[in-house]
Amino acid sequence: MSANVPDFRLTVGGQDLRGAIFDPAADPLDITAKVRPRLISLILTEKRGDEADQLEITLDDTDGKLGLPKAGAVLRLQLGWAKGRDVEPGLVDKGSFKVDEVEHSGPPDQIRITARSADFTSNLKARREKSWHDTTVGAIVQEVAGRNGLQPRCAAALASIQLKSVVQSRESDMALLRRLGREYDAVATIKAGALIFSPIGSGESATGKPLAEVTLHRRDGDRHSWHLAKRDDAEGVTASWHDRKEATKKQVTVGKADGAKKLSRTYATEAKARAAAKAAAGRAARQAATFDYSLALGRADLMPEQKVVVRGFKSEVDATPWVIGEVAHSLGDGGFTTTLKLERAP
Repeated sequence: MSANVPDFRLTVGGQDLRGAIFDPAADPLDITAKVRPRLISLILTEKRGDEADQLEITLDDTDGKLGLPKAGAVLRLQLGWAKGRDVEPGLVDKGSFKVDEVEHSGPPDQIRITARSADFTSNLKARREKSWHDTTVGAIVQEVAGRNGLQPRCAAALASIQLKSVVQSRESDMALLRRLGREYDAVATIKAGALIFSPIGSGESATGKPLAEVTLHRRDGDRHSWHLAKRDDAEGVTASWHDRKEATKKQVTVGKADGAKKLSRTYATEAKARAAAKAAAGRAARQAATFDYSLALGRADLMPEQKVVVRGFKSEVDATPWVIGEVAHSLGDGGFTTTLKLERAP
């Protein structure tokens, strides 16, 4: 029987990582062979939306020969399997990560390196003053992407939405995108140099192609947890908007009007009120059911926003369409495993 052997490749560019182990002689330098015998654990957490993906690497330094990397060094990770009967051999490129935390502890002496997605530049978090008039969601996404050195990828269904006025007042670009996302039940994700703005659960890669739906069976995992929260009795959401022509407040409802949940904010137009009510209804539906699933054999190809079908659980679980909200890949003494946080797909 052929054993399942996990694999990874770690490279570093530039001259930031120094020492007996991290001593760059080329750009980029493949440091896998030096890191592999010292690896205690490698954990990659991929998140949806405006949160940066995080890479944590813990290394053995009991002989004291491991140099300390400098903050700002950029690591590139590929993750997958070398061989095995139950897995598909090959490595998946998981992107670049900038080192921003280094910790040395002991005994036994260890070094823990924390790096976050290199696509999340400090400019994205800088507060700005900007206003748009008679524009579209697509135009805003294109401008934000351009000034941050990213390629814009705005879903067609969102790009054409007309906006009378949008004000960015002492608000970062990521906060602005987060606000637009809440209004239109969308998410802004940065992957491989692209700013992707798409409806939650639509599943789009950095190249603009749809992410493949995946089917997972109960035999694929070793632990699961399904949770159903009691939803509001309301089966609809009502939002108010101000009709300037008639100088009165009006309402629009998505779903059943009887006993509908009311949003506290008053919107400028009927279109914005309807979009907000639709977004709120979508969030409530997704948050009602969650499913955490640990795969016995890691799947580096899985990523947030990918749609998932599960089989072999309770009928209610199998019947629910799922979307990945967060993925955690773990490589260490326990092998290579993947843990998924799923929520109900739109």
